[in-house]
Amino acid sequence: MAAATKEKTKVKLVPLGDRIVVQREELKEKTSGGIFLPDSAKDRPTRGKVISVGDGRVLENGNRSTFQLKAGDKVLFTSYAGENIEIDGEEFLLMSESEVLAVLG
Repeated sequence: MAAATKEKTKVKLVPLGDRIVVQREELKEKTSGGIFLPDSAKDRPTRGKVISVGDGRVLENGNRSTFQLKAGDKVLFTSYAGENIEIDGEEFLLMSESEVLAVLG
């Protein structure tokens, strides 16, 4: 079972099955031209860092599938992917590995 702990806190999330825990990138407060954005104009970030991964889903033959992702990977996903969860004041996304579109290199 692969699990990683966030560096700032003692939060340890271990997802089940084919789920992963992702922390979104921070929202941009202003544009590159220096214009401050109101909350209503900000897009939800579609990039994040994988914090931990589950064991993999159980296949029909009883074995577990292997993950393509690992803790620490920077990933790209749709803005509405996953379920938002908050633990100790920090926001995380709990999503299926299949909701990830790409790994950023």
